[in-house]
Formats: sequence, C-alpha cells, structure tokens
Amino acid sequence: MEKQFKTYDDLPLMLSVQDVSAVLGISRAGAYELVKSEGFPAMNIGSRIIVPKEEFILWIRQKVSEKKQ
Repeated sequence: MEKQFKTYDDLPLMLSVQDVSAVLGISRAGAYELVKSEGFPAMNIGSRIIVPKEEFILWIRQKVSEKKQ
C-alpha cells in the first residue's frame, strides 16, 4: 500500500526513497535517480538512502523559487 502524505507535518523525520516517491508522485526508479542526483539532500546510512525532512522541504522550496525566476 502506497503511503499518503497530506501536509509536511505528516512526513517522517527521515524519508526513505519510497517516501520521496510518494510525496512527489513519481516512480520508485525516478525517486532513486533523484536521490542520487547532485544537489539533492540525500545521505547514505549503510546501504540505506535517507533524506532529512527539513532538507527535503528546503529543496522543494528552492526548486519552486528557481522556477519563478
């Protein structure tokens, strides 16, 4: 079952690749490509890739600001 997030408050402190996929409405493969891209706030903990919630929100806001310019 796919996770559903309605607000930033619903997000976990650390997001998994699956969480990123659900939040952005992209495929899991697309989420893996994104988290491996330069400038995306992902980090590796052992074999896991996680994304800190606050950094993810900041990344989204920066992308929206870039689009407006």
